[in-house]
Amino acid sequence: GFDDLGKETQAGKPWEPISDRKIRVGLVGFGRCRFASQFSFQTHPNVEVVAVSDLIPDRCAELAKEARCEKTYPSLEKMVEDDLIEAVFVATDAPGHVRHCITALEHGKHVACAVPACFGDVEEGERLLEAVTKSGLKYMMFETSLFREDCYAMRRAYQAGALGRIVYSEGEYYHFFGDEEIGSYNGWRHGLPPMYYPTHSMAYYIAVTGQRFTKVSCLGFRGSFKQFQPEANRYNNPFDSEIALLRTTEGGMSRIAVAWGLHGMEGEVGRVGGESGGMVGTEYKGSKQELLPSLVRPSLPPGVDAGGHGGSHGRLTDAFVTSILTGRRPIVDIYDALNMTVPGIVAHQSALRDGEWLDVPQYIRPSG
Repeated sequence: GFDDLGKETQAGKPWEPISDRKIRVGLVGFGRCRFASQFSFQTHPNVEVVAVSDLIPDRCAELAKEARCEKTYPSLEKMVEDDLIEAVFVATDAPGHVRHCITALEHGKHVACAVPACFGDVEEGERLLEAVTKSGLKYMMFETSLFREDCYAMRRAYQAGALGRIVYSEGEYYHFFGDEEIGSYNGWRHGLPPMYYPTHSMAYYIAVTGQRFTKVSCLGFRGSFKQFQPEANRYNNPFDSEIALLRTTEGGMSRIAVAWGLHGMEGEVGRVGGESGGMVGTEYKGSKQELLPSLVRPSLPPGVDAGGHGGSHGRLTDAFVTSILTGRRPIVDIYDALNMTVPGIVAHQSALRDGEWLDVPQYIRPSG
């Protein structure tokens, strides 16, 4: 599932190794989506999966089998005590992300984490930022839209100057739930406010430009599905779908949609329009055609599948591994991760206030 491209045929420049070192990785969190094993850590030529963990023994055993690893731990807290492990991929429940990432960082592990960076709590996100900066270790959020074919092409075009300042952008994430009970640890998905899970949409501006949002006004739809009645979920959330308008640091506008109750529309997609050019999908229209670089996504290491979310999984893993091997900043570091997550938390508060404009915290990467 997850729009899985599997063993994608490569069209770009062949992948070239930069090191023969193998980073020793621990994977945690199998769950309904089998996420910890879906990103090809176990087949990357610069990775050795040395341990896995899941709270449920049967799932832990299955994860070990898929990850080709014999060593298992009953919890992340036990796993991070293993001094052999250099990095951890956190694919646990969203409410646990900050706690789990901080625990790994405090034990000296680099961290890759599934989305979102934090969950419904701005102060929690700021604690994560503090832990990352204090540790001096790598932190990367695995935002899948980043390496979708369209978003990647938009980022390349923007960085080359072919789009100019972005006047207007859109990011949409549609995943129909209705009253379906989607399995999740302690039921965290039940009645989930859409804007607590905004990163797939917000990547179509933040991951394209590296800029930020400054203000937000958001409206929510009060549907008829039982799980989205305020008294029926732990979040007191009345909305199954939320649509936000945000002001950007470039002075432009971005419409961000996240919807669980919208039938007939599925997937993740975005559009960008700038002063010099715009893009829908991978097609560029504008006045700076001569500035366009190759828009073809990077090739993958041998044995690594492109994988799910439109072929993003393998590329995210390769980017994280490369950041450790080279010492470079991860492609979605803690600042970008929070800039894709926290605006959604504020947007939900705006929706509860019938669209009141609210200021969005901005996370600015220190220069140098």
